[in-house]
Amino acid sequence: MMPADQIRRQVREHYAGRASGGGCCGGSASIAGYCTTPEESLEHFSGPSLGCGSPLEYAGVRSGEVVVDLGSGAGREVLLAARQAGPEGRAVGIDMTPEMVWKARENARRTGVANAEFRLGEIEHLPLPDHSADVVISNCVVNLVPDKLVAFREAFRVLRPGGRLVVSDIVTHGPLPEAVRASVEAWAACVAGALDLEDYLAAIRAAGFVDVEPVNAGSGATGIAFSVTVTATRPAA
Repeated sequence: MMPADQIRRQVREHYAGRASGGGCCGGSASIAGYCTTPEESLEHFSGPSLGCGSPLEYAGVRSGEVVVDLGSGAGREVLLAARQAGPEGRAVGIDMTPEMVWKARENARRTGVANAEFRLGEIEHLPLPDHSADVVISNCVVNLVPDKLVAFREAFRVLRPGGRLVVSDIVTHGPLPEAVRASVEAWAACVAGALDLEDYLAAIRAAGFVDVEPVNAGSGATGIAFSVTVTATRPAA
């Protein structure tokens, strides 16, 4: 596999260029058939929707909760989560691309969502304290991270006991061809970093989560990427 720094640099540059565009995860997702369109619209929102699922559909955000979005992009799901959490709650987006963070902050201003905030950072090193979130969501982002276990451990760290994790992501049945895994373009396109589904679930369990369940999965032949949404819980004690 390519060096982690090279992957991060390529991904950051790719999504910096996507900050003003449209489309779905990485640009190639629609070819594989796993691009999704958010069901709920946001008036005055501007920017790309780069997801491969709908984690908020399964997150069950309640009034007063704190929601953290790993890889928040232009901020659509953070703003929707902030609405669901209500004025007593809040939503925090983390993204490593400055252009996306700027875009998301502008969208918060344009849509008038006051209880949303956006921070620059990597999801392997979340700029958040321990036990500070009730729900962690992510949409087509963990596959971009070279070390997924580290990202899931960070999600575990920031969740309060009993907190929920809901991730939509790209996975495979069986290994991808080595030529794909070695392609920087395929990494940025949400494909090269995809794990086998069972390995992906195992990484979430290894981070400490329980009740790890796929709740919505596409289907793919061996070596073909497809989308899945997974729910999990941090143990209450």
